[in-house]
Amino acid sequence: MSEKNLNNPNNEGIKMFALLVACIASFFTPFMGSSVNIALPAIGADFGADAILLNWIVNGFLLSAAIFAVPFGRVCDIHGRKKIFTFGIIIFTIASLLCALAPTSLSLIVFRVIQGIGTAMIFVTGLAILTSVFPPRERGKAIGINIAAVYVGLSLGPVLGGLITQYLGWRSLFALMVPFGILVVILVLLKLKAEWIECQGEKFDLIGSILYSIGLLFIMYGFSDLPNLLGVVILILGIIGMVSFVRWELKADSPVFNVRLFSQNTTFTYSSLAALINYSATFAVTLLLSYYLQYIKGLDPQSAGFILVAQPILMAIVAPLAGRMSDRYDARIIATIGMTTVTLGIFTFTFLDSNTSIPLIIVSLAVLGFGFGLFSSPNTNVIMGSVQRRFYGVASATVSTMRLIGQTMSIGIATLVFALMIGRVQITPDQYPALLNSIHLCFIVFTIICLVGIYASWKRGDGKGYQEDKG
Repeated sequence: MSEKNLNNPNNEGIKMFALLVACIASFFTPFMGSSVNIALPAIGADFGADAILLNWIVNGFLLSAAIFAVPFGRVCDIHGRKKIFTFGIIIFTIASLLCALAPTSLSLIVFRVIQGIGTAMIFVTGLAILTSVFPPRERGKAIGINIAAVYVGLSLGPVLGGLITQYLGWRSLFALMVPFGILVVILVLLKLKAEWIECQGEKFDLIGSILYSIGLLFIMYGFSDLPNLLGVVILILGIIGMVSFVRWELKADSPVFNVRLFSQNTTFTYSSLAALINYSATFAVTLLLSYYLQYIKGLDPQSAGFILVAQPILMAIVAPLAGRMSDRYDARIIATIGMTTVTLGIFTFTFLDSNTSIPLIIVSLAVLGFGFGLFSSPNTNVIMGSVQRRFYGVASATVSTMRLIGQTMSIGIATLVFALMIGRVQITPDQYPALLNSIHLCFIVFTIICLVGIYASWKRGDGKGYQEDKG
């Protein structure tokens, strides 16, 4: 099939199959993440792991996905988005099987890192493919549907994850991903015949990729190890590494990431910053409330999962509507209202105590989910529409990287607070007061972060972006 036909936005067959495959993949990767959060207490009991080590089961996955998102965003533009997407599904599926068979907590973390690599390949290519095949007038709707699939995965994760963990054991969560992965690979090979290569023949920036990966690894690991002296040293080395990365990219002939996008494109810059802040303030909510509901409230995983589902259900309902609205109206206004609503939802959790009623928690989660759904689709639509077609892979990688770095920072903040207030001990009833104080402090920090996010969301400008193929 010719390049013209491959990129023809009117090719309905390609559009529908691309959306279907992207949505299936976008469903089971967040499902994995949210269900594992619910299973952490069971994993901890099985392996005798402390709270800090349990957090690394989440953090290792997020960190590896963030590290590899930008390099694979460039690789998919050079070698083909469908090809990298398919390899990503295969790696994710194999890693899921290994996680189900993990003999120790440390081996589980290693396999989660491999799973994160596959996830990076999936996310950067899936969104780039959708942006390639859908024209600007339909892009917000497609992105909204895809994001809704993410939120459906998040919705079912706590519920099904709680049920599966309680009745079949936590290992079954990972085993469940294997048939999903096989299904997607079959669909891609049989139905998605097209390929998208916008930068064929260009060189891959290996040095820039190494500098980026090492710098980001050191920053995220150092941040998670604060306030220890080693954490401070590693964090400083990471900052030096990222500065070196930026300097290299400014002079590279074929950079892995065009850093000039941030200096020359205000819309792209502030939209990316808003996404980073949003995820930094919200991702740890499920983890914190999972601890709160199971340790402080004494609920089983199934009951905790049913309560936590309130947030992603609202996300799944609102995201497609918000995406469609962003095709017609100023995305800045829609996203900023969403970010403000998120701030309100986070703020209500600063009043959590041992006597907080379950209905109040559900209402607060619903408010948070409504705001997140209102923010995410318009913000993503703006980012993808603010760059030229040849940078779709990079822009998609930026969306994934901002999300993953934000999620890592969110868990990192929680880990830091836990380390300061609880320490490296297994959570027992004696630790419950310190655990509750830690959760309370985390939500105060996240509220402050959200206030900065409101400013970034509004500062982006009118949100119309580049949209070079608007005609």
